[in-house]
Amino acid sequence: MAWFTRDKPSLKPEEGGKRVRTEGLWLKCGHCGQIVWRKALQDNYQVCPKCGHHERLDARARLTMLFDEGKFEEFDQRMVSTDPLGFVDSKSYQDRLAASQQATHLRDAIISAAGKLNGRRVHICAMELKFVGGSMGTVVGELITRAIERSLEQNVPVIVVSASGGARMQEGAVSLMQMAKISAALMRLDEARIPYVSVLTDPTTGGVTASFAMLGDLNIAEPGALIGFAGPRVIEQTIRQKLPAGFQTSEFLFQHGFLDAVVKRSELKDYIGQSLAFFLGPVK
Repeated sequence: MAWFTRDKPSLKPEEGGKRVRTEGLWLKCGHCGQIVWRKALQDNYQVCPKCGHHERLDARARLTMLFDEGKFEEFDQRMVSTDPLGFVDSKSYQDRLAASQQATHLRDAIISAAGKLNGRRVHICAMELKFVGGSMGTVVGELITRAIERSLEQNVPVIVVSASGGARMQEGAVSLMQMAKISAALMRLDEARIPYVSVLTDPTTGGVTASFAMLGDLNIAEPGALIGFAGPRVIEQTIRQKLPAGFQTSEFLFQHGFLDAVVKRSELKDYIGQSLAFFLGPVK
């Protein structure tokens, strides 16, 4: 028993000991259950090096991954919601916005940027799921529309990376109007024969799926992404049929013709670059 009760040597640095800090250095993959070094996951853009499972990636990291040398110019950074309905549920909409702004250091659920992808100038809008569930409100709709309008002026392609729970209920019908506004702007882009590439990530649902996320000249999804409009229970109760397992995954949608490709994150930049070269020819 003395072995269990004896005094252990001090490990305090000031007494000559070493302090080993391992907390937070390792993570458990939610898919395969393997323990993964956090830095290895970060260096691999949040893709598990053991099983290839794609964890969710924030908007800024997404832009850094897609733009050459991770360099880009941001637009409309000061735009914020005006809370048109004065919405309050368990807490006020203004409080929810403030909490999300503090947590993400963004004004709303999107970053609009421009730069070069494989040497070609493009506009990319990346949605941030951590900001009120990546929901689409007036700011998201306005930033995407402005990005499309800049692309029309400059004759450069548009890429939108979706990660969203759908339209933002706290803005009511005003948020739903963004579906029509963005879709109308995309029609002008189509008439000008300027490519629009839609990248769907986990999750892409609701009004975002029902509008601009599925309107690309090229619709690409990441492996294992949840993509759909309503939840499985709502659909089953509506059509009174049992749905197949995994029917809202990117692989299932690709097999049934709703997507053009399912592309690994590590290959996404080159895939988009080659696709734009097919649409527009080589970079001059």
